[in-house]
Amino acid sequence: MTKNQITTILFDCDNTLVLSEELAFEGCADLINEISRAKNVSLEKPFTGETLIVEFVGQNFRGMMVSLQQRYGFTMTPEELDDYVKREEDVVIAKLKEKLVPCPGVDEVLEKLAKKKEYHLAVVSSSALRRVQASIDKVGQDKYFGKDVFSAATSLEKPTSKPDPAIYLHAMKTLGKKAEECVAVEDSKSGTLSGTRAGIKVIGYVGPYSDAEKPKMEKILTEAGAVVIMKDWSEFEGIMEKIQKGEI
Repeated sequence: MTKNQITTILFDCDNTLVLSEELAFEGCADLINEISRAKNVSLEKPFTGETLIVEFVGQNFRGMMVSLQQRYGFTMTPEELDDYVKREEDVVIAKLKEKLVPCPGVDEVLEKLAKKKEYHLAVVSSSALRRVQASIDKVGQDKYFGKDVFSAATSLEKPTSKPDPAIYLHAMKTLGKKAEECVAVEDSKSGTLSGTRAGIKVIGYVGPYSDAEKPKMEKILTEAGAVVIMKDWSEFEGIMEKIQKGEI
């Protein structure tokens, strides 16, 4: 087995560090239904947070709107889209500040990692930077990452969304890291594809999914390129040891 020299751990934010997806998609659904009415889009039934999350988990609001314009044949000006993106941020951040909690077990892992100082820690998300920062601030995780928080919606010259690998490539360039010295933790297909396409080993995390959904998500994340599946944050240390030894 070839031993790896992993120096950096890149964490997705939504439903990896914090249980934010359901809260965020509730706000998104309300806004998308409003846009549908304004654009005379005939929906079979209004979107709910639950139906949106099934289709778009791992994507940011801008990415969702690009997909929905293609699907329903309507258009938005860049100015309209920017305005709705800003409104979506405000709606979601308000919900997060009210109700957000960390994923079970992750704070203990982050605390241990911070004490050991073995790895450089960063956040790499599709979500807008304001939202990501508000999330980690709310649950007190900001102290582990400092300024190393990267957003596909905000940090890039041209905004994008996972599964585009651009945000991982940007994060590595900014941190001065190579793909072979990084590990990413992702809970979605789009996020896993993003990390894998950037050449990074991805741990697929299925903790936030229901017991009924876990087997399906394990398969989806594995097919998207995850090198190992993690069901609970208590498994993280053992997984990292195996990755460092070249066993994964």
